Amino acid sequence: MNWKVIYNEAYYKKAVKRAMEIFHAEPNTPEDDELGVLLLLIKDYEDKHYPLPQVDVLALIKDKMQEQGLKNKDLEPIIGSKGYVSSILSGRREITLSMAKKLKQFFNLPADVFMQV
Repeated sequence: MNWKVIYNEAYYKKAVKRAMEIFHAEPNTPEDDELGVLLLLIKDYEDKHYPLPQVDVLALIKDKMQEQGLKNKDLEPIIGSKGYVSSILSGRREITLSMAKKLKQFFNLPADVFMQV
């Protein structure tokens, strides 16, 4: 089948169904080529119609702290003084790029969590 840009839910479902049917296609076959096109079209449609929710970075950091049994003072080596940590966690100050890098490594978070607009 010659696939086109997906504009509606019915065509999207048809594309997803076909992608599932040929998901294990052998490399370098017509089905493999079709699967590649389908996956691009499906991703494009999903990006436009099913956006991922924005992550609240501060809530995520607080959740990670709770999971690991950490206190605000445990973030002082990463963020700075007690007051600065408090200001960051309360939302009165922004997380800097340097802090984001350190927090990313400390909590093993994906970098894109800190790149939201």
